[in-house]
Amino acid sequence: MSNLLVPIRQFLRVCRRCRNDVKFADSTGVSLTGSNTLLRTLILRRLFHRILNKDEINVGLLMPTSVYGVLANLGLNLDRRTTINLNYTFNIETINNCIRKAEIKHIITSKKLLERFPNMKLDAELVIMEELPNRVTLLDKLTAWIDTYITPINALEIALGLTRIKSDDLITIIFTSGSTGSPKGAMISQNAIAENVIAFVERLQLTDNEPLLGTLPLFHAYGYSTTFWLPALTNLTGVYHFNPLEYKRVGEVARKFKCTMFPTTPTFLRGYLRQCEPEDFATTNTVVGGAEKLPIEFIDQWERKFGHRPVEGYGTTELSPVVSTNVPKTRRADYKEWSREGTIGRPFFNLEARITDPETNEVLPADVAGMLQIKGPTVMQGYYKDKKKTDAVLKDGWYSTGDIATIDADGFIKITGRLTRISKIGGEMVPHSLIEEEIEKIINETRSEHEIDNAKISTAVSAVPDEVKGERIIVLLQEDVKITPQEICKKLQQSGLPNIWIPAPSNFYNIKSIPTLGTGKLDLQGVKKYATELCLTRNSEIRKQN
Repeated sequence: MSNLLVPIRQFLRVCRRCRNDVKFADSTGVSLTGSNTLLRTLILRRLFHRILNKDEINVGLLMPTSVYGVLANLGLNLDRRTTINLNYTFNIETINNCIRKAEIKHIITSKKLLERFPNMKLDAELVIMEELPNRVTLLDKLTAWIDTYITPINALEIALGLTRIKSDDLITIIFTSGSTGSPKGAMISQNAIAENVIAFVERLQLTDNEPLLGTLPLFHAYGYSTTFWLPALTNLTGVYHFNPLEYKRVGEVARKFKCTMFPTTPTFLRGYLRQCEPEDFATTNTVVGGAEKLPIEFIDQWERKFGHRPVEGYGTTELSPVVSTNVPKTRRADYKEWSREGTIGRPFFNLEARITDPETNEVLPADVAGMLQIKGPTVMQGYYKDKKKTDAVLKDGWYSTGDIATIDADGFIKITGRLTRISKIGGEMVPHSLIEEEIEKIINETRSEHEIDNAKISTAVSAVPDEVKGERIIVLLQEDVKITPQEICKKLQQSGLPNIWIPAPSNFYNIKSIPTLGTGKLDLQGVKKYATELCLTRNSEIRKQN
């Protein structure tokens, strides 16, 4: 079995190879070489081995994106535990539901994080990272030092039982964002993470000792794979700041460490565009936006300020998570073969992609929209203890993403909507996201460039049942939008959208704030709930008037 397919075994070799190079650093001032990283991870492994029950496989974490957040994950994996980074932006009821579902008994956490969420009452025993140094013995230090600097890697792997890890064993369970329902625990294997990292490195042609800027939470599948495992399994340096919303601070970290690569989301990028200085990202040549659409208008704005063009990638939690990405022209001479703006790029070399009819599962030809399905080694093993939901999305090795897309003759994938965000009106599929994009363009025509740069998400489209058409499109608008629904509808007609896609002015609602998740994505559940309640209230008022 290749060591590459078991990430923690490869991690040992990376630390030995980078023994004197900075491996991980963060904005708190912590900076560790490869040897320092391995030493601390081995000590943590010994502590966890004593603290946790022998049969306790699933262990929760509530750790900020930091060096010690990374070390906690590595220490648990080194002790052959399955890590579950819990989403601290969930409400407490949802977090505890995840704890019960995954049968978590202990949670590794930090005082600093608990101070940010003082009312967090968790249904598990807490292990506080800041208190662990008091438990370290002289034997722990001596054994870890010997294993870091003297013990041959092969002998260390045998001693720690790492050779018994199989490539299809679980490395983590990642709970989905819950934007369309209660969170589901995607079971991700050792091999899936290894293959995802290998493909990401191959596509972007990453080189040794590049500093990678990491701000995405470790509970976020994109953050877990790219900002954590990508530097852990390569010669890249991981550089962290715990809060992606502290835009100026993130820019300062990028400038200080001369970061070249930055995986993030378009929502956070908008904040960096507004508040960071051009010199903050002067050395950054690779910004990969994932988790949501990256509009070309925004790419243009970013290039004007920072001198390089971000690229759009795509993935889902269930695919470990990255499926594809476009390639910046600074990365490879043949970048044109791997980049086409307006698409999410071509699938990684180790994945297959196809488009099928959502109702019949018939494979569709090039440029015909349908369900995007992915097959390959990064597909999850299923949802934890939920066979029904697993069977609904996994069949014959193909994972149905829920996204409606096309694949052109050159293999480039273009997302056109999400199945859960498509209404069937008059027998026609109406994609909510495309309506949102057109409305955002219309709203931006009324804004100055400064206002566009500082704007938050201002539009959300949903649908409610309709007795005549089956469904009715509802549009939520941020209350500071300066254009009327009547004007928006008129411009939508001029844009060439099919008439059946265009909502009536009476179906627009101004609200104080568009519901979003902690990751910056639209909270689709919240949007749906808001739309339903607003319609019920308005219908009730109309009945009273009549």
